Amino acid sequence: MAEAKTLKEQFWDPVAGFGVTFRTMFKKVVTEQYPFEKLPTAPRFHGRHQLNRWPDGLEKCIGCELCAWACPADAIYVEGADNTEDARFSPGERYGRVYQINYLRCIFCGLCIEACPTRSLTMINEYEIANDNRQDLIWTKEDLLAPLLRGMEQPPHPMRLGDTEQDYYVDAPRLARKWGYPDPVKGEVK
Repeated sequence: MAEAKTLKEQFWDPVAGFGVTFRTMFKKVVTEQYPFEKLPTAPRFHGRHQLNRWPDGLEKCIGCELCAWACPADAIYVEGADNTEDARFSPGERYGRVYQINYLRCIFCGLCIEACPTRSLTMINEYEIANDNRQDLIWTKEDLLAPLLRGMEQPPHPMRLGDTEQDYYVDAPRLARKWGYPDPVKGEVK
């Protein structure tokens, strides 16, 4: 049997339910002028991905596919290939021949960044990647590679910072400064 509603339940509860509405109804509206005035993002904002380069222009990606394995959304596809002396794309034995990120699946969690052993893959502050064409949201290696800075050379080319992989992984910052290559973080020659 249904209980009769009290006077409080009949009159006060609906008014209390609209409390938030009544409180915000008379506040000044804050309007973001987004496309015309872009606010800066937080320093550690997870935007789109970028494949980084060494100071001489070689790619940091070694095609290990750890980022693809770490991705919970299965949004990354990597196909590695072997470097040769005639065609060297990275300082190691291998490089990422095919690299794709499907931004229809990506959840921007950053697990791929944590999995990368060479710090090749990072997330930059760029966030305007929306598109009305599904095919354009599958970014390839050419879309993801960092631009060549002054002093960098388009791969394939021989190793310029040393003769071995260790020269790149241990001594690269010192050698880059010595030979006038750009700082990969700041993009300037020191």
